[in-house]
Amino acid sequence: QVQLVESGGGLVQAGGSLRLSCAASGSIFSINAMGWYRQAPGKQRELVAFITSGGSTNYPDSVKGRFTISRDNAKNMVYLQMNSLKPEDTAIYYCYADLLPVGGYGMDYWGKGTLVTVSS
Repeated sequence: QVQLVESGGGLVQAGGSLRLSCAASGSIFSINAMGWYRQAPGKQRELVAFITSGGSTNYPDSVKGRFTISRDNAKNMVYLQMNSLKPEDTAIYYCYADLLPVGGYGMDYWGKGTLVTVSS
């Protein structure tokens, strides 16, 4: 069974930094894209950062220049370095992976989320 588990969330003051980690485990054959989404109270889930298996990245304007996504393919992990955090970055952050499990079909997997709270 494949699982994605996030860690690294917490409370930080505006202007501070946090680093989120996500570990994919289980019977995984390959991982294509990985990414981070977030959902603030009363808002829709939105893309925060996206990285392909080849290392190409994509960010929305709201986090570009402040957030950096990276991955360790050998460890099946993805990271999100968040700098210059703002109160509007407060949300639950979810890890995402488009992966192919052993003996299964490719599909999207999600973690349960980690809460990031940025105080003003």
